[in-house]
Amino acid sequence: MANQHSKNSSLRIIDASVNRAMEGLRVIEEFTRMHLNDALLSESLKNQRHLLGTEVSRHFANYPLVNRDILHDVGTEIQTPSEYKRTDLIQIVRANFARTLQSLRSIEEYSKFVLPEASADFEKIRYGVYALEKAVVNVAESRKCLNHSQLYVLTDSRNSLGDFEALIGRLVDAGVDLIQLRDKKLEDRELVEVGNLLSRLTSGTETRWIMNDRADLAEICNADGVHLGQTDLEVAEARRIVGANKLIGVSTHNFTQATEAVMNGANYIGVGPVFESQTKSFDSFAESQFVERVTKEISLPAFAIGGIDLENLDSLIQRGVTRIAVSGCVVNAADGAEVVAQLKKELSQCWTA
Repeated sequence: MANQHSKNSSLRIIDASVNRAMEGLRVIEEFTRMHLNDALLSESLKNQRHLLGTEVSRHFANYPLVNRDILHDVGTEIQTPSEYKRTDLIQIVRANFARTLQSLRSIEEYSKFVLPEASADFEKIRYGVYALEKAVVNVAESRKCLNHSQLYVLTDSRNSLGDFEALIGRLVDAGVDLIQLRDKKLEDRELVEVGNLLSRLTSGTETRWIMNDRADLAEICNADGVHLGQTDLEVAEARRIVGANKLIGVSTHNFTQATEAVMNGANYIGVGPVFESQTKSFDSFAESQFVERVTKEISLPAFAIGGIDLENLDSLIQRGVTRIAVSGCVVNAADGAEVVAQLKKELSQCWTA
């Protein structure tokens, strides 16, 4: 009798926990769908919710949860003030992830008593939700951080520090949002010297600067972040070097790479190359379907890159692009500040963030 009572109590706990987990996932899914407009994350959350329902039906179809008793559930009377106050949407998301994960842990633990073979399946779902929590929160915070960042300029160190300082001064004054230092010909000490100069020139301004490839030098020079290629460090490895507060960007050339960057915690992605470039040669170019799919399905800040200039910008805007990374059309222009102004004007007219 005692064992049956324990079993019934466990089924009651599982039932309540399933309901809480389903509700929590639905709340987060609606956030990604209606607020972030992120098809990738919304679909991932929906899949996890359906997977949970499928596993519950598969394992507990022969164990009808007849012990649900809301009227006599002592927990319904236990309340805390924090339950009824949220200062922003991300608090709602965090609270519902916590609710969902706690519920999944309860399902997993009580399954060990009622139906041990089911526990591992619910453990897998819990780990999947952990990964989604990281991705959803990161996307929301990255969008907030880079909300008004549309124009990203890549440059080398120029012919001298004097030329470089003059260029950066013009770019900052013109309102460039992000500057990336990309110079493959410099030795480490030279990169640090240029990087330290870039930190001084952008300090106290609205312009952030990013070190290409080198997470270690980004940290040494106090850059605002690091940009990684597909053969560079993984995002998690770079994060251990630069810490939680710096930006990490990732170059992506297909939708699989873009999805991986989102799930791995990148703060933004580069999408391309979209055209032939004045400053870099490419073996292949990003398919138009890839660019359009990113703009429609991924809400993590995404910068189209590769040969973009005033002549072809409109064709990208027509494909949904609202952020771009450029190089030659600005740094090699007779009047780079004027080109920046025109690019920003074109981009501002399509801005919907």
